[in-house]
Amino acid sequence: MMDKATAAVRAYYGKDLQGSHDLKTAACCSTEALSPVHQAILRQIDPEISARFYGCGSPIPDDVDGCTVLDLGCGAGRDLYMVSALVGEAGRAVGVDMTPEQLAIGRKHQAAQARAFGHAKSNITFLEGTFEDLATLGIAKESVDVVISNCAINLAIDKHRVFSEIHRVLKPGGELLFSDVFASRRLPDEVASDPLLIGECLGGALYVEDFRRLMRQVGWPDYRIVRRSQIAISHPYAELLVGPTTFWSIKVRALKVDGLEDICEDYGQVATYLGTLPNHPHRFALDDHHSFIAGKPMLVCGNTAAMIGGSRFGRHFRVFGDRSTHFGPFNCSGGASPDDEGAADCC
Repeated sequence: MMDKATAAVRAYYGKDLQGSHDLKTAACCSTEALSPVHQAILRQIDPEISARFYGCGSPIPDDVDGCTVLDLGCGAGRDLYMVSALVGEAGRAVGVDMTPEQLAIGRKHQAAQARAFGHAKSNITFLEGTFEDLATLGIAKESVDVVISNCAINLAIDKHRVFSEIHRVLKPGGELLFSDVFASRRLPDEVASDPLLIGECLGGALYVEDFRRLMRQVGWPDYRIVRRSQIAISHPYAELLVGPTTFWSIKVRALKVDGLEDICEDYGQVATYLGTLPNHPHRFALDDHHSFIAGKPMLVCGNTAAMIGGSRFGRHFRVFGDRSTHFGPFNCSGGASPDDEGAADCC
């Protein structure tokens, strides 16, 4: 039987919200700019699908031709259809959502969207269910190349189980790339359970330090922040409830690779970006403090070397060195943002 909180979320996104204009706060409104390539794909997506978009970011992966991508909280499918175009006819785009009304909209457009993308048939599968038990939906262990999610994991009740399931279904070298709402502190239970805050993705927002602990428990001692922006709630009642709590929209990248340690260690390794990632001929930002300039050798920690070398990004980099000699903790003091022209060699 569905629990009360899950039923409330299902009703909110299936019946109460008929489009993004019905949102009460700014938490589920993305301010992240799309790349020109993604904008071009978006223009091919039916407006009925786009109108039901409630994301807080743009966790759309690069270089996924032929891959299997799983979208948790796909809704009517805006991001899923973007992925459908990117993975191509040889790839698969699988969406999971617990809202029948949203899934019905997504399914209605499958044939037309396949034609719009030049596909002989749809490469999309919509599945109704929750994120906590992907095995029940037929998603096998180590069967997915990339898992994405856009402002949906906060709605899950058992987040530890969700991230454990994500780790289970990802192939070795696979990637979790998601955007969600995070909080500066744990909300009191009576506040976190408020129906408005839950529906608007604030009540279930993870406290950033609890998220760090959770990720380590399920097998990710290191993950990377790609983008962070503070959320302006813009609703008097919600602002009164949350008090001094700060909320952020954060995009996270976690790679399922061996050898990750809980701090950055120095093995004298060097990585050079080859400039071969689609849409990134001059620079690639792995995260908010690794902006690789094409052709420039950069010192990296052991974790970064493992993330690059052990994932689909490996063919776009040349990594020199191994872990035979340890030089102590890696100096991360020279961090630079992806927009800094003089991005430092750093972890």
